[in-house]
Amino acid sequence: MTIGAGWRTLLGFDYGTRRVGVAAGQTVTSSASPLTVLNNPASVDFWQQLDKLVAEWRPDGFIVGMPLHADGSVGRIAQAAAAFAGELTARYGLQVISVDERLTSWEADQLARDLPAARRDAVAASLILMTYLEGRSA
Repeated sequence: MTIGAGWRTLLGFDYGTRRVGVAAGQTVTSSASPLTVLNNPASVDFWQQLDKLVAEWRPDGFIVGMPLHADGSVGRIAQAAAAFAGELTARYGLQVISVDERLTSWEADQLARDLPAARRDAVAASLILMTYLEGRSA
């Protein structure tokens, strides 16, 4: 599944129950960059911060990493990520695409060893977004 043709801005998410990494990217250059990490996705403050990011970036859609188990099965965190994706659709009325994120946290750790652990979640979000963008051009 892809999000429309032409120039599109996307926000990507590395969902976690304590933190959510956020990245921004766009389809014309198939690029993504880490933005920020938002804490406590169950809080009102989380959604207020996300509202500000959506207003600032005005994305055409969202990419959410799906943290599947190594065998591809869906666990508790993947179910929570799917619920988060549903909330994004309900709240913003934009298309959400889920992307298999297996190994992105490990890859983010390798790429961002010198960054604080929380910042790595934003790097992981950019890797998730890049996975989607690279899949579009394949």
